[in-house]
Amino acid sequence: MVAPPDNDVIWARSLHHSHNGSPALGGVSLGIRDGEILAVTGPRGSGKTTLLHCLSGQLVPTQGEVWFNSVPVHTMGPRLRERLRRDRFGWIAPEPQLVLELNTWENTALPLLLRGTSHREAKKAAMEWLERLDIGMCARKRPHALQQSQRQRISVARALAAAPTVIFADEPTATLHRTDRAHVLRTLTSAARSHGITVVLATHDPEIAALADREVPLLDGRRVATVALPAVSDTEGRAACSLSV
Repeated sequence: MVAPPDNDVIWARSLHHSHNGSPALGGVSLGIRDGEILAVTGPRGSGKTTLLHCLSGQLVPTQGEVWFNSVPVHTMGPRLRERLRRDRFGWIAPEPQLVLELNTWENTALPLLLRGTSHREAKKAAMEWLERLDIGMCARKRPHALQQSQRQRISVARALAAAPTVIFADEPTATLHRTDRAHVLRTLTSAARSHGITVVLATHDPEIAALADREVPLLDGRRVATVALPAVSDTEGRAACSLSV
């Protein structure tokens, strides 16, 4: 086992993983520098989500190594990996994963509260990011009373409020129309750069990929030199965003 380079906050070597016998990753290696915004690109089914799950410790690869700040994630037990995700990583899923019984600011502050941060400090951090994402007025509303686009902004605010070292964003604006996509991504990328947060962003949208410092294209679970990404229409985003409760 070879230790990763000192300037890589995330380093992975020869990652293999399968889902029910179907190969999802076939030997992917990469390094991610501290403070970098990296876009993992490729069409649907190329292995982007599986790669993010392995890098963030949600999945243990069948073969290969994952290191975070020179600490081997792939050899950690479930509890240590859970603590790592809670304390050092943020996660933004394609669909908002909110606790229905909690209101907006409580959902945003949840990772901080789980760490033991005081109620006052957790709420302050949550409200700061809710305001920056133009959803502060909904702080006391519960998820069922919000639109899809508002719920997704809460997911982004929650990841940022926790002040993580790395944010993993898996198609974070897939359900948003063009205006919301632009605002959310501007906030995410500017916050990452100003706070020194590393972002690993999975996307099949070339406009989103263009915001990153660097791209790692995937095709059929393997790294390739380039991959053509189809343009994402605004109609697709609006249709997804219209699904509100």
